[in-house]
Amino acid sequence: MQGLLQGINVFLIGMMGTGKTTVGKLLAQELAYRFFDTDILIERVIQQPVDRIFISMGEANFRKIESQVLAEVTACTKSVIATGGGVILKPQNWVHLRHGLIIWLDASVELLTTRLADDKTRPLLQNTDLTSKLSSLLEQRRSLYNQGDLRITINKNDTPEMLLSKILENIPGKIRSNLEVSNN
Repeated sequence: MQGLLQGINVFLIGMMGTGKTTVGKLLAQELAYRFFDTDILIERVIQQPVDRIFISMGEANFRKIESQVLAEVTACTKSVIATGGGVILKPQNWVHLRHGLIIWLDASVELLTTRLADDKTRPLLQNTDLTSKLSSLLEQRRSLYNQGDLRITINKNDTPEMLLSKILENIPGKIRSNLEVSNN
């Protein structure tokens, strides 16, 4: 697999609660790549958790910092990078994402609602109807997520290891088709 990827970064995109961090760590281990989570890097830089950054600085400033962190981490090679769910909203971020393989972890609103029901750390989900907010966010972002190179649909009973297997099974075909497109 490493020879096929030739050191390019792998970016995991998708809604909050899809398991980008968990699956990303497993994928990095399997590929012998480094692992980065942009939200964790942001928290280290600002020295606050993401939900507090949203409160103290606002979403627009958070998105600026997120773009800066993405630009910096993209300079590395041989990395699996779990991104925040909204990273796809800024066109400038796609410039960085397109330098690697973009994998969309896609889960239904119902599954996300179940996974996030007790999570009080998600700033966009505070003081709102969870299902309705997740539906709205997914509707707003779906066409952007769909621009990824590979879509992995998450089913209710999928384990992180099962998702890893799905990714590893699908990467070779995606890399070959991307090479064919770029050579034409």
